[in-house]
Amino acid sequence: MTTQHQATTAANTEWPVAIGTASRLSNVSAKMLRHYESMGLLSSVARTDSGYRQYGEADVRTLQFIKRCRTLGFSMVEIAELVDLWHNRKRTSASVKRIAQRHVDDLSQRIEAMQAMQRTLASLLDHCHGDDRPDCPILDDLAGNCCRTGA
Repeated sequence: MTTQHQATTAANTEWPVAIGTASRLSNVSAKMLRHYESMGLLSSVARTDSGYRQYGEADVRTLQFIKRCRTLGFSMVEIAELVDLWHNRKRTSASVKRIAQRHVDDLSQRIEAMQAMQRTLASLLDHCHGDDRPDCPILDDLAGNCCRTGA
């Protein structure tokens, strides 16, 4: 469901809603909704007399916020911090920027590590004949026998 469609659907929704509707509006599975609630990312969700969860519009907006954070690769710890800051009108943007900068730095390190892996594998592929012979520099490297030819 597109964000535009979600906004239109949410505008026409009678609140509170059951877990299935909250799931559909936020594009977060019911299982994850329960998980986020158990982690404290959602404030205490109201329940009917028979125990069914009832989600308000603010809950669904929080779920959409969490979903977007997950899409950008933030950790659950970072998401908890961001949700708290989002709800805190006395926050400083510097606090938010610090979290985002830390995440960007982490992503940069992971990208560099993956590029190094890619270069290593590309080099190994270049050195592997890929023919009917049994010797294989890829397997040699994986076994810790770098630069050894044959077994």
